[in-house]
Amino acid sequence: MSINGRVWKYGDNVDTDAIIPARYLNTSSERELAAHCMEDLDPELVSKIAPGDLLVAGKNFGCGSSREHAPVAIKALGVSCVIAETFARIFFRNAINIGLPILESPEAARDAQTGHRLEVDLAEGIIRNLDLGREYRATAYPPFMLDLIAAGGLIEYTRRKIQAGG
Repeated sequence: MSINGRVWKYGDNVDTDAIIPARYLNTSSERELAAHCMEDLDPELVSKIAPGDLLVAGKNFGCGSSREHAPVAIKALGVSCVIAETFARIFFRNAINIGLPILESPEAARDAQTGHRLEVDLAEGIIRNLDLGREYRATAYPPFMLDLIAAGGLIEYTRRKIQAGG
């Protein structure tokens, strides 16, 4: 699975309240959540981002509450992948559960800047910064996780497995 997009860069400790402010947690509408994604941190992001773009951040991305709204808002915004130096563990799990690809790569995260173009190969765990001409390694996704991402998340992946008799 290959991803190619433009970078939107953020710093360390971007918490779930920065990703989707608590005042919007009364909705489960993915469209509504996407409309307010990163609103307090980067008010113009929603109007500037293109489908397939990537978020890149420093350490501890997704810290804070365990709400699933944060990765849902990012995915609904059209973000194809999040790359960070590190992720909060609950955010990591929630992102995978909803089919949002995320990769930890401290070097790629530190080097990438807003506007850079990245190419990501989830199966190989390779991140290429096309602007810098550099290649980075991350942990490759095993086949079942690639299938889970391709299905759009754990629920649809499980539904398909059950329907297939397995």
